[in-house]
Amino acid sequence: MKVLIVGNGGREHAIAWKLLQSKQIEKVFCAPGNGGTVSLENCQNLSSEVNDFESISQFARAEAINLVVVGPEVPLANGITDYLHAQGVMVFGPTRAGAQIEASKAWAKALMQEAGIPTAKAAVFTDVAAAKSYVKSQGAPIVVKADGLAAGKGVIVAETVEKAQAAVEAIFQGQFGSAGKFVVIEEFLTGQEVSVLALCDGITIRPLLPAQDHKRIGEGDTGENTGGMGAYAPAPIATPTLMAQVQTQVFDRAVATLRAKGIDYRGVLYAGLMISPEGEFKVLEFNCRFGDPETQVILPLLETPLEELMLACVQQRLAEMPPIAWKSGAAATVVAASGGYPGVYEKSKVITGIDSALALGAVVFHAGTKLGQQLVTDGGRVLNITGVGENFEQALAQAYAAVECIQFEGMYYRRDIGHRLKKIG
Repeated sequence: MKVLIVGNGGREHAIAWKLLQSKQIEKVFCAPGNGGTVSLENCQNLSSEVNDFESISQFARAEAINLVVVGPEVPLANGITDYLHAQGVMVFGPTRAGAQIEASKAWAKALMQEAGIPTAKAAVFTDVAAAKSYVKSQGAPIVVKADGLAAGKGVIVAETVEKAQAAVEAIFQGQFGSAGKFVVIEEFLTGQEVSVLALCDGITIRPLLPAQDHKRIGEGDTGENTGGMGAYAPAPIATPTLMAQVQTQVFDRAVATLRAKGIDYRGVLYAGLMISPEGEFKVLEFNCRFGDPETQVILPLLETPLEELMLACVQQRLAEMPPIAWKSGAAATVVAASGGYPGVYEKSKVITGIDSALALGAVVFHAGTKLGQQLVTDGGRVLNITGVGENFEQALAQAYAAVECIQFEGMYYRRDIGHRLKKIG
Protein backbone atom coordinates (compact mmCIF):
# COMPACT_ATOMS: atom_id res chain seq x y z
CA MET A 1 0.00 0.00 0.00
CA LYS A 2 1.30 3.45 -0.96
CA VAL A 3 0.22 6.54 0.99
CA LEU A 4 0.67 10.22 0.20
CA ILE A 5 0.62 12.59 3.19
CA VAL A 6 -0.12 16.26 2.56
CA GLY A 7 1.68 18.58 4.98
CA ASN A 8 5.09 19.46 6.41
CA GLY A 9 4.73 19.59 10.21
CA GLY A 10 5.29 17.44 13.27
CA ARG A 11 1.83 15.92 12.89
CA GLU A 12 2.65 14.73 9.36
CA HIS A 13 6.01 13.31 10.47
CA ALA A 14 4.20 11.39 13.23
CA ILE A 15 1.62 10.04 10.78
CA ALA A 16 4.34 8.91 8.35
CA TRP A 17 6.36 7.34 11.20
CA LYS A 18 3.32 5.42 12.43
CA LEU A 19 2.19 4.22 9.01
CA LEU A 20 5.68 2.91 8.20
CA GLN A 21 5.53 0.60 11.23
CA SER A 22 2.99 -1.52 9.34
CA LYS A 23 4.06 -4.30 6.99
CA GLN A 24 1.13 -3.31 4.77
CA ILE A 25 2.78 0.02 3.90
CA GLU A 26 5.13 -0.20 0.94
CA LYS A 27 6.04 3.49 0.73
CA VAL A 28 5.00 6.89 2.07
CA PHE A 29 5.30 10.16 0.18
CA CYS A 30 5.07 13.58 1.85
CA ALA A 31 4.05 16.76 0.07
CA PRO A 32 6.17 18.67 0.87
CA GLY A 33 7.40 16.99 4.08
CA ASN A 34 10.32 18.22 6.16
CA GLY A 35 13.82 17.33 7.34
CA GLY A 36 12.45 14.49 9.44
CA THR A 37 10.19 12.80 6.91
CA VAL A 38 12.92 12.77 4.26
CA SER A 39 15.10 10.82 6.70
CA LEU A 40 12.56 8.02 7.28
CA GLU A 41 13.20 4.73 5.51
CA ASN A 42 10.75 4.17 2.62
CA CYS A 43 9.59 7.79 2.83
CA GLN A 44 10.11 10.39 0.09
CA ASN A 45 9.47 14.12 0.09
CA LEU A 46 7.83 15.77 -2.92
CA SER A 47 8.19 19.34 -4.15
CA SER A 48 4.40 19.89 -4.18
CA GLU A 49 3.05 22.42 -1.69
CA VAL A 50 -0.11 21.66 0.29
CA ASN A 51 -2.39 23.81 -1.88
CA ASP A 52 -1.03 22.60 -5.23
CA PHE A 53 -3.98 20.29 -5.80
CA GLU A 54 -3.20 19.63 -9.46
CA SER A 55 0.37 18.49 -8.77
CA ILE A 56 -0.73 16.30 -5.85
CA SER A 57 -3.50 14.75 -7.96
CA GLN A 58 -1.19 14.06 -10.89
CA PHE A 59 1.36 12.36 -8.67
CA ALA A 60 -1.29 10.31 -6.85
CA ARG A 61 -2.71 8.99 -10.12
CA ALA A 62 0.67 8.42 -11.78
CA GLU A 63 2.03 6.50 -8.78
CA ALA A 64 -1.22 4.59 -8.09
CA ILE A 65 -1.39 5.99 -4.56
CA ASN A 66 -3.87 3.98 -2.48
CA LEU A 67 -4.69 6.72 0.02
CA VAL A 68 -4.04 10.44 0.43
CA VAL A 69 -3.96 11.66 4.05
CA VAL A 70 -4.41 15.41 4.48
CA GLY A 71 -2.72 16.81 7.58
CA PRO A 72 -3.35 20.58 7.76
CA GLU A 73 -6.67 22.39 7.89
CA VAL A 74 -5.98 24.93 5.11
CA PRO A 75 -6.05 22.53 2.12
CA LEU A 76 -9.11 20.80 3.60
CA ALA A 77 -10.89 24.15 3.91
CA ASN A 78 -9.84 24.96 0.35
CA GLY A 79 -11.42 21.75 -0.97
CA ILE A 80 -8.52 19.36 -1.62
CA THR A 81 -10.71 16.35 -0.80
CA ASP A 82 -13.39 17.42 -3.28
CA TYR A 83 -10.72 17.99 -5.96
CA LEU A 84 -9.07 14.60 -5.46
CA HIS A 85 -12.40 12.78 -5.27
CA ALA A 86 -13.24 14.20 -8.69
CA GLN A 87 -10.00 12.67 -9.97
CA GLY A 88 -10.85 9.26 -8.49
CA VAL A 89 -8.33 9.51 -5.64
CA MET A 90 -9.20 8.13 -2.19
CA VAL A 91 -8.74 10.68 0.61
CA PHE A 92 -8.73 10.60 4.41
CA GLY A 93 -10.06 14.03 5.34
CA PRO A 94 -13.41 15.82 5.12
CA THR A 95 -14.73 17.72 2.12
CA ARG A 96 -14.80 21.52 1.98
CA ALA A 97 -18.35 21.45 3.38
CA GLY A 98 -17.24 19.37 6.37
CA ALA A 99 -14.10 21.44 6.93
CA GLN A 100 -16.28 24.47 7.64
CA ILE A 101 -16.44 23.09 11.17
CA GLU A 102 -12.94 24.52 11.64
CA ALA A 103 -12.77 27.09 8.85
CA SER A 104 -15.62 29.15 10.33
CA LYS A 105 -16.06 29.46 14.07
CA ALA A 106 -19.44 31.11 13.47
CA TRP A 107 -20.61 28.15 11.35
CA ALA A 108 -19.35 25.68 13.95
CA LYS A 109 -21.06 27.57 16.77
CA ALA A 110 -24.36 27.50 14.88
CA LEU A 111 -23.97 23.74 14.30
CA MET A 112 -23.31 23.15 18.02
CA GLN A 113 -26.38 25.14 18.98
CA GLU A 114 -28.53 23.29 16.44
CA ALA A 115 -27.23 19.92 17.62
CA GLY A 116 -27.66 20.69 21.32
CA ILE A 117 -23.95 20.29 22.00
CA PRO A 118 -22.81 21.92 25.28
CA THR A 119 -20.84 25.05 24.37
CA ALA A 120 -20.03 28.55 25.57
CA LYS A 121 -22.54 31.37 25.03
CA ALA A 122 -21.44 33.42 22.01
CA ALA A 123 -22.37 36.16 19.56
CA VAL A 124 -21.12 36.82 16.02
CA PHE A 125 -20.37 40.30 14.62
CA THR A 126 -19.49 41.91 11.30
CA ASP A 127 -19.39 45.46 12.66
CA VAL A 128 -16.64 46.76 14.94
CA ALA A 129 -18.84 49.21 16.85
CA ALA A 130 -21.49 46.57 17.62
CA ALA A 131 -18.83 44.10 18.73
CA LYS A 132 -17.16 46.64 21.03
CA SER A 133 -20.51 47.60 22.49
CA TYR A 134 -21.29 43.93 23.18
CA VAL A 135 -17.95 43.50 24.94
CA LYS A 136 -18.70 46.49 27.14
CA SER A 137 -22.11 45.09 28.06
CA GLN A 138 -20.71 41.66 28.90
CA GLY A 139 -17.60 42.72 30.79
CA ALA A 140 -14.35 40.80 31.20
CA PRO A 141 -12.74 38.34 31.16
CA ILE A 142 -14.10 37.46 27.73
CA VAL A 143 -12.86 35.59 24.64
CA VAL A 144 -12.50 37.20 21.21
CA LYS A 145 -12.01 34.97 18.16
CA ALA A 146 -11.27 35.63 14.50
CA ASP A 147 -13.86 33.61 12.59
CA GLY A 148 -11.61 31.84 10.09
CA LEU A 149 -8.31 29.98 10.06
CA ALA A 150 -5.48 31.72 11.90
CA ALA A 151 -2.93 28.92 12.51
CA GLY A 152 -4.13 28.42 16.07
CA LYS A 153 -3.42 32.04 17.01
CA GLY A 154 -6.74 33.79 16.33
CA VAL A 155 -8.10 33.45 19.86
CA ILE A 156 -7.57 36.24 22.38
CA VAL A 157 -8.47 35.69 26.03
CA ALA A 158 -8.98 39.26 27.25
CA GLU A 159 -8.71 39.98 30.96
CA THR A 160 -10.07 43.52 30.54
CA VAL A 161 -12.74 45.21 28.43
CA GLU A 162 -10.05 47.45 26.92
CA LYS A 163 -7.96 44.47 25.79
CA ALA A 164 -11.04 42.79 24.32
CA GLN A 165 -12.04 45.90 22.40
CA ALA A 166 -8.48 46.28 21.12
CA ALA A 167 -8.60 42.65 19.95
CA VAL A 168 -11.87 43.31 18.12
CA GLU A 169 -10.29 46.28 16.32
CA ALA A 170 -7.13 44.31 15.45
CA ILE A 171 -9.12 41.43 13.96
CA PHE A 172 -11.33 43.69 11.86
CA GLN A 173 -8.25 45.62 10.72
CA GLY A 174 -6.78 42.43 9.28
CA GLN A 175 -4.35 41.11 11.88
CA PHE A 176 -5.39 37.58 10.89
CA GLY A 177 -6.10 38.33 7.23
CA SER A 178 -9.34 37.01 5.78
CA ALA A 179 -9.96 35.16 9.07
CA GLY A 180 -11.12 38.51 10.47
CA LYS A 181 -14.20 39.15 8.32
CA PHE A 182 -16.31 38.03 11.26
CA VAL A 183 -15.63 38.17 14.98
CA VAL A 184 -16.98 35.62 17.45
CA ILE A 185 -17.20 36.80 21.07
CA GLU A 186 -17.64 34.10 23.70
CA GLU A 187 -18.11 33.89 27.41
CA PHE A 188 -14.95 33.06 29.33
CA LEU A 189 -14.93 29.54 30.76
CA THR A 190 -12.75 28.35 33.62
CA GLY A 191 -11.19 24.92 33.94
CA GLN A 192 -8.80 22.73 31.99
CA GLU A 193 -8.73 22.24 28.24
CA VAL A 194 -8.68 18.73 26.81
CA SER A 195 -8.40 17.60 23.19
CA VAL A 196 -10.49 14.62 22.11
CA LEU A 197 -9.81 13.49 18.56
CA ALA A 198 -12.23 11.04 16.96
CA LEU A 199 -12.22 9.03 13.74
CA CYS A 200 -15.37 9.33 11.64
CA ASP A 201 -16.68 7.53 8.55
CA GLY A 202 -19.74 9.72 8.09
CA ILE A 203 -21.97 7.48 10.22
CA THR A 204 -19.87 5.95 13.00
CA ILE A 205 -17.44 7.96 15.14
CA ARG A 206 -14.85 6.59 17.57
CA PRO A 207 -12.72 8.70 19.90
CA LEU A 208 -8.98 8.27 20.31
CA LEU A 209 -7.16 8.76 23.62
CA PRO A 210 -7.80 12.20 25.17
CA ALA A 211 -4.77 14.51 25.24
CA GLN A 212 -3.93 17.76 26.97
CA ASP A 213 -2.11 20.50 25.04
CA HIS A 214 -0.25 23.51 26.44
CA LYS A 215 -1.25 26.45 24.22
CA ARG A 216 0.46 29.40 25.89
CA ILE A 217 4.06 30.30 25.12
CA GLY A 218 5.03 30.89 28.75
CA GLU A 219 5.41 28.56 31.68
CA GLY A 220 2.44 28.45 34.00
CA ASP A 221 0.23 28.91 30.92
CA THR A 222 1.09 32.59 30.50
CA GLY A 223 1.68 34.79 27.47
CA GLU A 224 0.41 34.51 23.91
CA ASN A 225 -1.42 31.56 22.39
CA THR A 226 0.62 29.33 20.09
CA GLY A 227 -0.01 26.28 17.96
CA GLY A 228 0.89 24.23 21.04
CA MET A 229 4.06 23.95 23.14
CA GLY A 230 3.67 20.39 24.39
CA ALA A 231 1.14 17.70 25.22
CA TYR A 232 0.54 14.43 27.00
CA ALA A 233 -1.84 11.48 26.73
CA PRO A 234 -4.02 9.95 27.97
CA ALA A 235 -5.29 12.99 29.89
CA PRO A 236 -6.46 11.72 33.31
CA ILE A 237 -9.01 14.53 33.69
CA ALA A 238 -11.02 12.99 30.82
CA THR A 239 -12.42 10.12 32.89
CA PRO A 240 -14.26 7.15 31.32
CA THR A 241 -17.54 8.67 32.52
CA LEU A 242 -16.76 11.99 30.88
CA MET A 243 -15.63 10.29 27.65
CA ALA A 244 -18.93 8.41 27.49
CA GLN A 245 -20.76 11.74 27.80
CA VAL A 246 -18.58 13.28 25.08
CA GLN A 247 -19.45 10.36 22.80
CA THR A 248 -23.21 10.84 23.13
CA GLN A 249 -23.50 14.60 23.74
CA VAL A 250 -20.80 15.78 21.33
CA PHE A 251 -19.69 13.32 18.67
CA ASP A 252 -22.93 11.45 18.03
CA ARG A 253 -24.91 14.71 17.91
CA ALA A 254 -22.34 16.39 15.64
CA VAL A 255 -22.31 13.56 13.11
CA ALA A 256 -26.12 13.32 13.08
CA THR A 257 -26.41 17.07 12.48
CA LEU A 258 -23.76 17.02 9.75
CA ARG A 259 -25.63 14.18 8.02
CA ALA A 260 -28.89 16.11 8.30
CA LYS A 261 -27.13 18.93 6.43
CA GLY A 262 -26.09 16.50 3.69
CA ILE A 263 -22.42 16.47 4.79
CA ASP A 264 -20.71 13.07 4.60
CA TYR A 265 -17.86 13.66 7.06
CA ARG A 266 -14.95 11.19 6.77
CA GLY A 267 -11.74 11.90 8.63
CA VAL A 268 -10.83 13.28 12.04
CA LEU A 269 -13.30 15.33 14.08
CA TYR A 270 -11.43 17.00 16.93
CA ALA A 271 -13.31 18.50 19.86
CA GLY A 272 -11.53 21.00 22.06
CA LEU A 273 -13.20 20.83 25.49
CA MET A 274 -13.14 22.94 28.61
CA ILE A 275 -13.67 20.86 31.73
CA SER A 276 -14.84 22.85 34.73
CA PRO A 277 -13.57 22.29 38.29
CA GLU A 278 -16.91 20.53 38.91
CA GLY A 279 -16.20 18.03 36.11
CA GLU A 280 -18.70 19.42 33.59
CA PHE A 281 -17.60 20.14 30.02
CA LYS A 282 -18.35 22.46 27.13
CA VAL A 283 -16.99 22.42 23.57
CA LEU A 284 -14.69 25.36 22.84
CA GLU A 285 -14.08 24.48 19.20
CA PHE A 286 -14.09 21.78 16.56
CA ASN A 287 -11.18 21.05 14.23
CA CYS A 288 -11.31 19.05 11.02
CA ARG A 289 -7.95 17.27 11.29
CA PHE A 290 -5.45 15.60 13.59
CA GLY A 291 -4.28 17.90 16.38
CA ASP A 292 -0.72 19.16 16.58
CA PRO A 293 1.06 18.36 18.94
CA GLU A 294 -1.62 15.95 20.26
CA THR A 295 -0.97 13.51 17.39
CA GLN A 296 2.65 13.23 18.53
CA VAL A 297 1.53 11.69 21.86
CA ILE A 298 -1.53 9.76 20.66
CA LEU A 299 0.04 7.79 17.80
CA PRO A 300 2.98 6.40 19.83
CA LEU A 301 0.37 4.71 22.07
CA LEU A 302 -1.75 3.31 19.22
CA GLU A 303 -1.65 -0.47 18.72
CA THR A 304 -4.21 -0.86 15.91
CA PRO A 305 -2.54 -0.24 12.53
CA LEU A 306 -3.27 3.36 11.55
CA GLU A 307 -3.89 2.59 7.89
CA GLU A 308 -6.61 0.08 8.83
CA LEU A 309 -8.48 2.75 10.77
CA MET A 310 -8.09 5.33 8.01
CA LEU A 311 -9.29 2.94 5.31
CA ALA A 312 -12.27 1.96 7.47
CA CYS A 313 -13.23 5.64 7.67
CA VAL A 314 -12.82 6.25 3.95
CA GLN A 315 -14.75 3.08 3.04
CA GLN A 316 -17.47 3.74 5.66
CA ARG A 317 -17.00 0.51 7.60
CA LEU A 318 -15.73 1.83 10.93
CA ALA A 319 -18.59 0.07 12.74
CA GLU A 320 -17.19 -3.29 11.57
CA MET A 321 -13.78 -2.67 13.12
CA PRO A 322 -12.87 -4.18 16.50
CA PRO A 323 -12.30 -1.73 19.37
CA ILE A 324 -9.21 0.43 18.89
CA ALA A 325 -6.26 -1.14 20.74
CA TRP A 326 -3.86 0.95 22.82
CA LYS A 327 -0.53 0.36 24.53
CA SER A 328 -0.48 0.79 28.28
CA GLY A 329 1.39 3.72 29.76
CA ALA A 330 1.70 7.35 28.80
CA ALA A 331 3.35 9.67 26.30
CA ALA A 332 4.49 13.28 26.57
CA THR A 333 5.97 15.67 24.02
CA VAL A 334 7.92 18.91 24.44
CA VAL A 335 8.06 21.46 21.63
CA ALA A 336 11.41 23.07 20.88
CA ALA A 337 10.62 26.42 19.26
CA SER A 338 12.56 29.18 17.53
CA GLY A 339 13.40 32.21 19.64
CA GLY A 340 10.72 34.88 19.15
CA TYR A 341 7.91 32.44 18.35
CA PRO A 342 4.91 32.98 18.12
CA GLY A 343 6.10 36.38 16.90
CA VAL A 344 8.96 37.11 14.52
CA TYR A 345 11.71 34.49 14.44
CA GLU A 346 14.75 33.60 12.35
CA LYS A 347 15.23 30.45 10.28
CA SER A 348 18.21 28.41 9.06
CA LYS A 349 19.73 27.77 12.50
CA VAL A 350 21.80 24.57 12.57
CA ILE A 351 20.28 21.79 14.72
CA THR A 352 22.51 19.33 16.60
CA GLY A 353 22.05 16.51 19.11
CA ILE A 354 19.10 14.62 17.63
CA ASP A 355 21.02 11.33 17.44
CA SER A 356 21.85 11.63 21.15
CA ALA A 357 18.17 12.26 21.92
CA LEU A 358 17.13 9.19 19.93
CA ALA A 359 19.73 7.10 21.76
CA LEU A 360 17.83 7.80 24.99
CA GLY A 361 14.75 6.13 23.50
CA ALA A 362 12.83 9.31 22.75
CA VAL A 363 11.10 9.93 19.43
CA VAL A 364 11.90 13.24 17.72
CA PHE A 365 9.23 14.47 15.33
CA HIS A 366 10.35 17.28 13.05
CA ALA A 367 7.94 20.21 12.71
CA GLY A 368 9.82 23.15 11.18
CA THR A 369 13.05 21.71 9.80
CA LYS A 370 14.82 21.49 6.43
CA LEU A 371 17.60 19.10 5.45
CA GLY A 372 20.27 20.27 3.04
CA GLN A 373 23.96 19.90 3.75
CA GLN A 374 22.91 20.31 7.39
CA LEU A 375 19.66 20.05 9.32
CA VAL A 376 18.38 23.58 9.98
CA THR A 377 15.34 25.27 11.49
CA ASP A 378 12.57 26.23 9.07
CA GLY A 379 9.63 27.27 11.25
CA GLY A 380 8.39 28.56 14.58
CA ARG A 381 7.83 25.18 16.19
CA VAL A 382 10.92 23.23 15.19
CA LEU A 383 10.86 19.82 16.92
CA ASN A 384 8.51 17.69 19.04
CA ILE A 385 10.53 15.57 21.46
CA THR A 386 8.32 12.69 22.64
CA GLY A 387 8.88 10.32 25.54
CA VAL A 388 6.92 7.14 26.23
CA GLY A 389 6.84 5.30 29.53
CA GLU A 390 4.86 3.16 31.91
CA ASN A 391 3.59 6.37 33.52
CA PHE A 392 3.75 10.14 33.08
CA GLU A 393 6.81 10.50 35.28
CA GLN A 394 8.80 8.19 33.00
CA ALA A 395 7.44 9.72 29.77
CA LEU A 396 8.22 13.29 30.87
CA ALA A 397 11.65 12.34 32.21
CA GLN A 398 12.57 10.71 28.89
CA ALA A 399 11.29 13.67 26.87
CA TYR A 400 13.12 16.27 28.93
CA ALA A 401 16.36 14.26 29.03
CA ALA A 402 16.21 14.12 25.23
CA VAL A 403 15.49 17.86 24.98
CA GLU A 404 18.71 18.53 26.89
CA CYS A 405 20.65 16.79 24.09
CA ILE A 406 19.36 19.09 21.35
CA GLN A 407 20.68 22.52 20.48
CA PHE A 408 20.10 25.32 17.99
CA GLU A 409 20.56 29.06 18.31
CA GLY A 410 17.62 30.70 20.10
CA MET A 411 15.97 27.38 21.05
CA TYR A 412 13.13 27.82 23.53
CA TYR A 413 10.93 25.26 25.27
CA ARG A 414 8.61 25.17 28.24
CA ARG A 415 10.00 23.34 31.27
CA ASP A 416 6.59 22.66 32.83
CA ILE A 417 4.79 20.40 30.35
CA GLY A 418 2.49 18.18 32.39
CA HIS A 419 2.27 20.62 35.31
CA ARG A 420 -1.47 20.02 35.63
CA LEU A 421 -0.99 16.35 36.41
CA LYS A 422 -2.02 16.17 40.05
CA LYS A 423 -0.55 12.74 40.48
CA ILE A 424 2.53 11.75 38.56
CA GLY A 425 2.83 8.02 38.09
